[in-house]
Parts: sequence; C-alpha cells; structure tokens
Amino acid sequence: MFKPEEMVKIEVLTLNRYKDSLLTYLHEQGVLEIREIDVSLAQKDAPNEFYRKATSYSIGLSRLIDFLGNYKEKDETGIKAFIFPRLKQKKRYEYRGIEDLIKEIEAFLDKVEPQIKEVEGKITNLTSEIERTKTEIAILELLTALDLEVEYLKPTKTVEIVVGFVERDKFGPLIKELNATLQNRVAYVSKDLKGKYLVVFVFLKKDYDRANPLLAKYSLERLEIPEVKGKPKEAIETLWKHIEVKKRELESAEAEARNLAKQYHDELVFYQELMENEREKANMLSNLVRTNMTFALVGWLPKKDVARITEGLKKITWGKVYVNTKTPTKEELDEIPIKLKNPKFIESFEMLTEMFGVPKYNELDPTPLLAFTYSFFFGFMLTDFVYGLIIAVIASLLIKGHKKLNDGTYKFSNILVWSAFFTTVMGVLFGSYLGDALQRAGLNVPALLDPMRGALMVLGLALAIGLIHLFIGYTLGFIVKFRNGEVKDAVFDQLSWMLIILGVIFIVLAMANFIGMSLGEVIFGAGFVLFAISQFRSDLPLPMRFLMTISNFFGFIGNWLSYARLMALALATAGIAMVINIIVQLIWGIKIGLIPLGMMVGLVVFIGGHIFSTAINALGAFVHALRLHYVEFFGTFYSGEGKKFEPFKAKREVSELELEI
Repeated sequence: MFKPEEMVKIEVLTLNRYKDSLLTYLHEQGVLEIREIDVSLAQKDAPNEFYRKATSYSIGLSRLIDFLGNYKEKDETGIKAFIFPRLKQKKRYEYRGIEDLIKEIEAFLDKVEPQIKEVEGKITNLTSEIERTKTEIAILELLTALDLEVEYLKPTKTVEIVVGFVERDKFGPLIKELNATLQNRVAYVSKDLKGKYLVVFVFLKKDYDRANPLLAKYSLERLEIPEVKGKPKEAIETLWKHIEVKKRELESAEAEARNLAKQYHDELVFYQELMENEREKANMLSNLVRTNMTFALVGWLPKKDVARITEGLKKITWGKVYVNTKTPTKEELDEIPIKLKNPKFIESFEMLTEMFGVPKYNELDPTPLLAFTYSFFFGFMLTDFVYGLIIAVIASLLIKGHKKLNDGTYKFSNILVWSAFFTTVMGVLFGSYLGDALQRAGLNVPALLDPMRGALMVLGLALAIGLIHLFIGYTLGFIVKFRNGEVKDAVFDQLSWMLIILGVIFIVLAMANFIGMSLGEVIFGAGFVLFAISQFRSDLPLPMRFLMTISNFFGFIGNWLSYARLMALALATAGIAMVINIIVQLIWGIKIGLIPLGMMVGLVVFIGGHIFSTAINALGAFVHALRLHYVEFFGTFYSGEGKKFEPFKAKREVSELELEI
C-alpha cells in the first residue's frame, strides 16, 4: 500500500521451435510487458505466413460477423439487462499451435463463408433493386403531369430527348437562348410544378452538342427515364407489383440469413476472438530478436510472479531456456511500468488515480488516501441521508450484477458505495433527510450543524479541511523527495509550505485563545522565509523572482480557498431539496371537488424532484471531489508521470484456451 507493485526486468532466450507455445503461454498469463530489444547482433523477428493469415482471417471474420449480427436474435435490453448483464458462455479450445489453428479456421470458412456470401449477395441485390425501382416510381410520378407515353421520352437515331427541371425565372431565358443558338430547331413540352418547370426538350442529334452547354448554364436538373412502357400511371402500377415480388424474395433471403446467424454467428465470434489474439501475438513479434536457431525477449513483470512464470517457461521449453531477472537500477526508473497494488476493498479507486496518471516508481501511490478523502468530500458535498441511500442501493445492485465481469461499471459502483456511506453519515450530522422534508412535516430532527443556517460555520469547516488536506499533500511530497535524495527541494518546496500551514493553524488557535500568538507567528515566518528562498533560487531576473514569489503565494491561497466548494455544493444540495419541499407544501392542499389534485401532483413533484436532485448534485459532487484532488491536492506532491503497466495479455470473452504445459 502507498507503493506500486515491485517490478523486475526479465530476459528470456530459447530455441525458435518453442516461440509459438512460449508466446501463447505468456499471452494467457498476462503478467509480462514485453519491451523492444535494441541489439545489433541479431535481427528483428517478423510474423510468419500463419500469423499473417491470422491477421487476414480476423478482418474477414469481422465482416461476416457484422453481416450476421444484423439477423441474430437480439439480446435482452433495458434497465434490468444493464444492471444484471448476462455473462457470455466461454467455449474451450485446445491449443496445438498456430498452424493447426489456421488449418481449422480455413476448414470452417470453406464450409461457412460461401453460404453467408451467397445470402449476403441476394439481400444486397434485392435491396438495391427495390430501392432502384422506388426511385423510378418517384420519377414516373413526376412525369404523370405530362401524360405522355414513357417510351416517347427516349432518344432515337435522329433526335436527342432531354427531360428535367429548370427554375421558373430561368425557363424563359433558356428557351430564348436555345432558339437563338439552334435557329429555332428545338421542340419542348413543359409543365409548371411547385415553382419549377418540368420540361421535355427534343433536339436534332447534330444540335445536341451546342444545346448541352446551355442546359448546364441554366442548371437543368435532368431526370433518368426508366426503361418501362406505357403511360406513367400504368408503369407505376407494374413497378409496384414488381416491388412486392422482390420484397417476398427479400423476406425469404432474410429468413435464410437469420437461420445462418443462429447456426454460425456465435462460432464466428469464437474464431474471430482466437484470430484477434493471434493477431496481437503477431504484432508483438517486432519486439523480439532472433537468429537462425534462437530468439530472445525482454520485459517487465511483478516480482511476485517471477517464480511461477520461470517455472512455466521451463516446462514449455523442456528446460531449454535461459531466464535472467534483474532488479531495476536508478537509471531505469523512468522505464519501469507501474502496476498499482492496493487492498481489495479500495482497489476500485485505482481507476480514479489512473484517470490522472500513475505514479513514477519512486513516488507514492495516492490511492489509499484518495479512497478516503474522495469519498469524504463527495459525502460532504451531497450531504443527505436519503440521497446517500438511493445511491447505495443503485450501486449495490450494479455491484451484484457486474461482479463476475469485474468491468468499469463494477469498479465505479464500488466507489459510489463508499461515497454513499459518507453521504449518509454527513446527512445524519447535518440533519438532512430529503432536505428539510421531515422538519416541514413537523418532526424534530437532531443535527450537529444546519448548512442553511450555519453557512459560515460550514465554510470554516471546509477551509479547515482544505488546510489539513494540503498539509498532508506537502508532507507526502517532503517524504518522497527526502527519500529520493532531493533534500534541498524537500526543505524549500515542501517543508516551507508545511510550516506556513502549521503557522496559519496556530494563529487561528491563538485567535480563539487556545494558545499564544507568538508560536504561530514564528512557525509561519520560518515557513515564509524558506518559501521566499525557494523562489529566489531560480535563474530568473530579480524583479521576476519577486513577482513569482507573490504569484505563487497567492496561488496557494487560491488553492486553499478552492475548498470552499465543499460548503457551496453542500448548500446547493440543501437549497434544491428545500425548494422542492416548498413547492410540494404549497400545492399539497389543492383540491378540485373531492379530488385531491395537489396531493397527487405533489407526490409526483416530490419523488421526481428529489430523484433529479440526487442525480444532479451527485454529478456535481463527483466532478468537484475529483477536481480538489487533481488540481489542488496532487499538485503538492504527485506528478502522475509514470508509465502504466500494459501486459501482453489475451482478451477472452467467449473463448478459453487450454494450453498443455
């Protein structure tokens, strides 16, 4: 706790014939981050033909899955499905090597792919034909205004016929210019439709090349005349009958697709997952080096896993392997991947730490402290017993439903449970149960502090909490820098602020007549002197150093005052709840005859209003509790500039690999 997982560097050298099984073993274990090797005595490894096929088949399988997914029976959706998602069944696969797997995939695709592509082709062609026919019907509906035989609108050997729309204000000039250019060798039929003219132009073939630029000049919107016979109305009836026939054929093809989806979709997903994992292994090969007989890899893994992984490597290679582990040196501190290590009950809070960034290997992991202070700040800002219960119930249901998945929802719900606990505690201390609902109902509710009546007291409490929080941060920073040998920085950058904060605390206690004023003044003065020295250590010009001293000091004041948001959001929660209760109280007694309309509307407003208040204020508490840590608190000691541990790990949702060791 407070320190990342202890990591070691591992070097592995073995024969090429064990490469596939060794990589597969490491991939399934998922505890080693493989790094690129930079050497000149060997060459970079590269995927063989089977790994290249895996990449190709992964893409091909995805396309088949996307098609059949449209016709697969849909999974249950809704709130129940979100809270209690159904776990996917995993299918076991006995891994005998990449070559055997590729051969099995090829045999499967030889059987399945032609069936799927045939049906896909049918559906695509039928859909296209139906849409094309509908487009033709739309054109024919426009042509009904002219009531001409459709075949008369087609070009012949001697004449060119053009049908289209032209804007009303351009129609006259177009006709005039065509007549002038073609010496009146143009015939046309027109119809005024919705501000445009539908026109049929007839030109001699020899005149068309001169007419065409004029049609473009006046923005003629051409219509493609369908290949039908008879008048438009008759042709439309024929085309609708054609569409009905094609729709029945489409329904039959879609039924075939649904049957194929039922037979093969899940199996395709299974094989696609196998191929994706092989594809990831293929991508990792560029980090390895090889000779004609051997290959080598280097990586990082947790120290606690070394013995188990080493034993596994020896079994995979029948003992024909060289394994060397090294404790990281100071020069490698920035290269070490960071894996956070915390007790199970606060492990979910690592999610919040990682959102900011993981610590460096020689820094402290703030997660244990964050778990408490974040939850407390959340509760202080939401500060209502019933709101806390609502969040706790929802979060508990999500934990129960997502526990086996161990996904982001599960982790976030664990955070909410802790936050809800502090919310209920603060709700009891502040006497808030749906705001002041119980007080308005005439009940006497005990409260240590009322945020609405004692706002200044709550503000003082928030600022006191802020000082303590900042003091803890600077203290942690002092410990980290001192431990890492940065003594001067620890004294000037961290100890200075620790003394300033202690001085402020003692001065406040002196003002309350608990202690003498001189102690606080001495401590504050010593801290300020150290702070001023730290600012004047820079290489900036003297006036800039003076200005930076003032700026940084007031920057600290700003960070401290930022904790006033604890009070502000506590007041916002109480205020919104109070407004809802007042509205309900005002309309409660309204009646229309014997119908208690006010009571019915009031219940809706009361329940809906407080659910809304819970949601909006919980969102505010979530965001601002994070801000107090990311901006104010982490800035005192934490960089978050470490490299997160990203192990070479298989993704298994529907498959489970059996690998003989």
